[in-house]
Parts: sequence; C-alpha cells; structure tokens
Amino acid sequence: MALSTTSAPPLAGIRIVEIGHFIAAPFASRILGDLGAEIIKIEPPGGDPVRGWGEKANGASLWWSVHGRNKRSVVIDLKRPEGVEAVGRLIARSDAVIENLRPGALARLGLDRERLESLRPGLIVAHVSGYGQDGPMSDRAAFGVIGEAIGGLRYLTDHPPGTTGLPPPRVGISIGDSVAGLYAAIGVLAGLVSRGLKGDSADRLCVVDVALTEAVLSLMEGVVTEYGALGIVRQPVGSRIMTAAPTNAYPSADGRWVIIAGNSDLLYQRLMRLIGREDLAARPELQSNRGRIAHVEEIDEAISHWSRQYDANRLAAILAEADIPSTLIYTAAEIAEDPQFRARGMVREVEDPRHGPLLHPGIVPMFPDSPGTVRNTGQDVGADTDAVLAEIAGYSTDDIARLHNEGVLG
Repeated sequence: MALSTTSAPPLAGIRIVEIGHFIAAPFASRILGDLGAEIIKIEPPGGDPVRGWGEKANGASLWWSVHGRNKRSVVIDLKRPEGVEAVGRLIARSDAVIENLRPGALARLGLDRERLESLRPGLIVAHVSGYGQDGPMSDRAAFGVIGEAIGGLRYLTDHPPGTTGLPPPRVGISIGDSVAGLYAAIGVLAGLVSRGLKGDSADRLCVVDVALTEAVLSLMEGVVTEYGALGIVRQPVGSRIMTAAPTNAYPSADGRWVIIAGNSDLLYQRLMRLIGREDLAARPELQSNRGRIAHVEEIDEAISHWSRQYDANRLAAILAEADIPSTLIYTAAEIAEDPQFRARGMVREVEDPRHGPLLHPGIVPMFPDSPGTVRNTGQDVGADTDAVLAEIAGYSTDDIARLHNEGVLG
C-alpha cells in the first residue's frame, strides 16, 4: 500500500507527558506518538530501566528502538521540588498525562488532582496501575504477569488438564502490560473527544483509571458470566478453540505446526474432501459445529494423519490453494519476510543512529490518508531535556544550566 505523506497524522498538535517506566504507560504513549502526538517522556536520572532490557547491539537495547520511539526524552529528578516544578510547567502546556507510578505517588510528589486541574484545565490524566486507584488491593505492587494471572489469562494459557506437570506458560510477551497500555490510550482518546465535544465547558480534570488486572479480565469473553450463571469454570484447551471445531495446530512432516481453521459447515466439508475423508464429511452427527466439538478428537486425529505427509511450506500451500483458513505459525524470520506485512508497511526498515538500518513494526491503526511515521527511534536518555524545557516550559538558558549544575536535570 502506498501511504500518503502529505497530510498530518491524526494526533498532530496533541502533546502528552509520560511519567512512567517499564511497559504499560510507555506503551500507551508510544501508540499515541505513532499516531502523531508529541510525547514528552520524563525519565529519572539514568533513564527508564527498559533501556537495558532485551538483546543488545552496539551496547544499546534493540527493543528500546521501538519501545521508546516517537518520544522526546527529558531527564528530570522528581525527588527534587525544582524537578516537580519543571514537570508542572510542561503539564501546563500539554493535553494529557499518562503515568504508571504506584497509586497516590503522583499526588505525593505534589501533583495531586487539584494541582493538575489548576495547571491545565481540561487536562486528561491516565493512571495505569496493578489493581486500580482504589479498592483494598490498590497499594499492592504488580507487573503485567500479575495482571495476567489475576485476570484469568494465565489459567487459560495452561496446558489442558492432565497432560503435563509443567507450570502454566506465559504468552511470550508482556501482554498484560500492553493490553493495559492500549486501554490507557483509548481512555486518553475518549477524553480528547469528550473535551472537544464539550468545548469551553470542559475545564475539569478528566481521569482515566486503568488496572492491569481489569484490562486482562476485560478480554476474557464469557468466562465470568458462564461461572455466574452455570458454575462452569472454563478450562485450558491447548491450541484448540473450545467453541468451534475443527480448529487446531496440526503437525507437518518437518516438525513444524500449521494452524487449520475449518470450523464452519462449508469449510469442514471442503477440508474433509481435501484430506480424503469423505466419510467424515458425510456423517450426520458431524454436520453441525456442536457435533464436531463432541467428536473433535477423532476429527483432529484424521487431519493430523493427513498433515504429517507434507512439510510445513507445502502443507500451507495446499491449504491456501483450497481456500481453507490456515497458516504456518510464524517465527520472527517469517514475520520479517511476509509480503503482506511488507506491502502494508507493518514491517518497515528505519534508520537508528545507534544501530543503522533496523526493522520496526509498523503503526496500528493505519490511516492511509494521513499516516503516522517513525520520527525517531528511542532517543538517548535526556537527549531533549534542554530543548523541551526551553521551547515548552519557557526556561532560560541560564536557568537550564543552573538546574543541570544542581542535579535536577540530566
């Protein structure tokens, strides 16, 4: 897809202050920065700890190139009153704040609700925390894995009961943090829409309260409803889908797995003909999804027997030609080379001053007529401190030099 570069991205002109570290709040602001918002990332001396996470090249984190992209890095010591004052002056000229400190920490720094409202009437403040800003567990520490466990996801990503004594696996990324970050971004956008609709009357602080635990729980389909109505505790099912069959990962001759989803009545018939099992296609009890779920073991065994005849790439090609929803389970290598991702800019090459050309994931959601861009690739810690304080907060060169000498700025 050819992307236009003539129109400003949708959030151009919006300024957001990020006071966060690790993943959830920074992920939220990255999403908004990708869509054109100016992100002022407030970092402590030494920077966000995530700068040291993941694989490194040239002494720098490769993940940080993505995680910190499209942000301006400002190092301010918030343990110093002068640092809080500097951040307050930035907030006064911004549209939103996203933070993931412990509940109440922002207020203890001197940036409580009343102070924020006085600094910037109509300010949107998105709080991201483990359990939310109130309630009996609000002051407990939490990371994304805690949210995944309490929200119910980790239970359902376990192996099917009785198949192994291994612990429940995680999904391989910090999904709880990222989901909470997405909800925080949605909250900020809703606040901006509300403020725009209300016009001059929107002078009250708009508070967004996102809990890691609740963000994960919100994804859990009918799990709570089924339990409340019927006492049913949904169980892990491995790679199957509990409510539709056949859908599973099936083995190939070369030891890989291919997802095959033949779970509509029409697709099931087509798939059974493809694998040479017209007998299964004809059986009356397998004509409906409910019947196929009841006989899923038999159906999966038949598909697996067929799939093991082919290596993964050949298997995927046969299924695609038959128009059966299917795919290899991609590794990073397949993602990087995928022609669909490449055509739509979802895998793109960007220039990072620390690393040279790097592959980055693209921008979601896509606005073809006014796309966001990767404006920078995770600035060095404090790279924008002086410029931001001068341009936005109105500090003089002498004041900035003094604050550096006093250790307030980094």
